[in-house]
Amino acid sequence: MLTRYFKQVKYWMTFNEINSAFSFPVMSQGLVASNGADDKRNIFQAWHNQFVASAWAVKMGHELDPQLQIGCMLLYATTYSYDANPVNQLATLQQNQAFNFFCGDVQVRGEYPAYTDAMMAEYGVKFQDLEFSAAELALLKHYPVDYIGFSYYMSAVIETTQEHHAEVGGNLLSGLKNPFLKASEWGWQIDPIGLRIALNQLYDRYRKPLFIVENGLGAIDRPDEKGEVQDDYRIDYLRQHIKQMGAAIHDGVDLMGYTPWGCIDLVSASSGQMSKRYGFIYVDLDDDGEGTLARSKKKSFDWYRRVIASNGTDLA
Repeated sequence: MLTRYFKQVKYWMTFNEINSAFSFPVMSQGLVASNGADDKRNIFQAWHNQFVASAWAVKMGHELDPQLQIGCMLLYATTYSYDANPVNQLATLQQNQAFNFFCGDVQVRGEYPAYTDAMMAEYGVKFQDLEFSAAELALLKHYPVDYIGFSYYMSAVIETTQEHHAEVGGNLLSGLKNPFLKASEWGWQIDPIGLRIALNQLYDRYRKPLFIVENGLGAIDRPDEKGEVQDDYRIDYLRQHIKQMGAAIHDGVDLMGYTPWGCIDLVSASSGQMSKRYGFIYVDLDDDGEGTLARSKKKSFDWYRRVIASNGTDLA
């Protein structure tokens, strides 16, 4: 791909939502129970192999053209402790390390973080039991990624003291209900300020440009009597998140781009449903595969076109 398209494409990413293997290894590693997903060592080994492949891609890309930008791509969920209990604070720290930061630490900093052994031990894995070489570790060090791409849809809450609290759904993750947030029809907690926090956390940690490559609202869209979809709820979701992007830029974050998920309705990867719609373009198709496949613009289509034209300043 690089050798064929490097003259046409400047920005590249190696593995989509690479850290999703923490909860759902089939998504980014192709591992299921029948081929080894139940053995956490296989997941960590696969990650190492992916990290090495990413470093090779950076090396190749920069040799083809030093101006090429090769990035990683993370699934990021801003994570809060349920309360001030130090036990929950520590659990939140460890959750952030394992889910939000581990893959980024290796791909951006070029080395395994200090907490690697402790994290792996939680799953009965020892780093020295993985297959790796000194040459591979050197490759990681010399060819870290140029920027961090990430998806952001929601935030999460951590509580480990065995108290009973209401739970919500999420993209590969589930957690406790945050009483300060509203949730989507699929239980994803809508948290625009959490995006500003995520941007600050990632930029403070890595000091490399950030690219929000996925963000959006999955919702049930119902055409009105004219066949039009008045998706003001989607417009409001995107408006609030884009406002927080502007606030993060004011905070000093280097944000290089934003692309919402997605431009057209399609089957949701997390639920397998067509009824969970994200797009600016409505597709006449239901969960059973019935429909005309006709396309039509939702209200959000022209709204987002104005957002693009104004580089995010016209959000009315």
